[in-house]
Order: sequence, then structure tokens, then C-alpha cells
Amino acid sequence: MPFLELSIACSQAQQPRYEHALEDVGALAVTLVDADAQSSNERAILEPGVGQTPLWNALVLSALFPAQADALVLLAALEAFDPELDWTGASFRGVQDQDWERAWIDQFAPMRFGARTFIVPWNHDIPAEARTAQAAVVRLDPGLAFGSGTHPTTALCLTWLDGLAETGVLQGQAVLDFGCGSGILALAALKLGAAQAVGVDNDPQALLATSDNAARNGVEDRLQVFLPAAEPVRTYPVVVANILASALDALAQTLAARVAPGGRIALSGILHGQEDALLQRYAAWFDELVATGQEDWVRIDGVRRAD
Repeated sequence: MPFLELSIACSQAQQPRYEHALEDVGALAVTLVDADAQSSNERAILEPGVGQTPLWNALVLSALFPAQADALVLLAALEAFDPELDWTGASFRGVQDQDWERAWIDQFAPMRFGARTFIVPWNHDIPAEARTAQAAVVRLDPGLAFGSGTHPTTALCLTWLDGLAETGVLQGQAVLDFGCGSGILALAALKLGAAQAVGVDNDPQALLATSDNAARNGVEDRLQVFLPAAEPVRTYPVVVANILASALDALAQTLAARVAPGGRIALSGILHGQEDALLQRYAAWFDELVATGQEDWVRIDGVRRAD
């Protein structure tokens, strides 16, 4: 059935009040989109940090109402609910029903990272350049979880894993994907030669998406998924954590303890300008720390010292 969609720009600090107001007047669903990325026709996707929900500094909230809803009546109700909120920038449009959970991935084409890593959406054919014995092809259906490879944070990690594979470091190793989202990084590691992988995420939907994608890629017997409270305490020769800078800071000791002496770590989800504090934080455990940038984002990687 068709819907009436209301869209309003707001700040991160204002978001809870706007969302509460929209839900109070009967919104059927409320979604959040990065305002800066929306203006450039590129939807930004962040993989959620363990124990938190990612939000951008500038947001666009979109709320769906029944098609017969009166826009003027809705605005009057919203203004009455919280008079301090500014609704003058709200816009309305009619939208047709569709499979909202899956429609966004239709815009993505196969992508290549590094020498031989390819991410191919479930609804695309494998490109000719990926039909070689050396190619590491991940067939991806993110479902409701985050992580498609389109965002620089994920791309930086995929390129890092591809580089480890090229130097033989990844071959036969165990990998921890902390904040796994769709499982894209764990799956890429397995396709690149890792023997086994563990995915950890605070969102049960992410664990389901990761497991589904593992089955789609024929590696379900080599990948395990856990909520943070159930994660086995062990060390890994390769750890990748694509979450948020604040979570990377809070979880520094936990992540360092997961890396075996001489093992490698990659940290992503870091905005340019946040890397210096994290470099200093992780220098307590890691050598050879390097910051690598792509667009406005940074990856930090290093080698674990022996305790």
C-alpha cells in the first residue's frame, strides 16, 4: 500500500526528541540517514559499535504514515507535542510500498578491493575478472545488518585483509571480526585463506545475517558467531574491528587481549582527526602502528607486542 513520508533534518542531539514526537503522532516507521551522504546521493553506512547505536552529527529522519494522513494535521500535532522543535523544514511526499529491507542493495554493483578480493551482491552475476582460481569472491546479502563494502571503513579493512593474504600472513590462520555486521570481513578472510573465523556483534540480526551469508558462501562450517557476553575468551593471530572510535577507545584493552603476540590488528570506523588519540591508546600494546586514510575515514593497523 502507498504511504505518506515526512522528512526532517536535525542534529544528533535533537534526534531522540524528533523521533519521539513522530512516534507519538502515529508514525509507522522512522529511519535515520546521514544528511551529508544523502546530499551527495551516497548513503553512508556505519557498522554499529558493540553496545551502541551509530549516529551521524547531521541526520535526516524519514517517517512513514498511512497515505490518507493529512500533512497539515500531522504538523499541528507535532508542534503541539513538543513546541520547542522546529518543523518548518519538514517535507512530505507520497511513496509506494516496496521491500524496504532489501531495496537499497539493488543499487550496488560488484566491487574489487586490493589484488583479488571481490564483493558481489546476491543479485549480480560474478564479473569476468573474478572468475579465476585466485579470486576471493564473497557473495553478500546484508539483510538488515550493516556492512556492504561501499563505506570507506569497510573498504579499508577489506584492502588490509587482501594485503595480508598477498604476503601469506592470513593463510591457515584464525580471524576475529569484532562488530561483524553482515559478516563481510570474516567471510573475506575465509575466502582469502584463513582457516576459521569468529564474528562478534551485539545485534542478533547481525549474527543471523552473518550466518546466512556464511552459508551462501559455503563456509558455514568455518565461521562461528557470538554475542559479546558469549564470546569465548581466546587470542587470534588476526583481529579486525570495524566499529566506532569511541568504542575502539573503550574496548582497547579487550581488543588488545584478543590479539596473540606477533598478531595483527586493524581498527576502523575512525573519522579523520580521531586517529592520534587512538594511536597513542593502542601504542601500549602494539608496534608498527600505521594510520591509513580513505576519504574522511582512517584505518589503524599494527603488530601485537609480547607481554
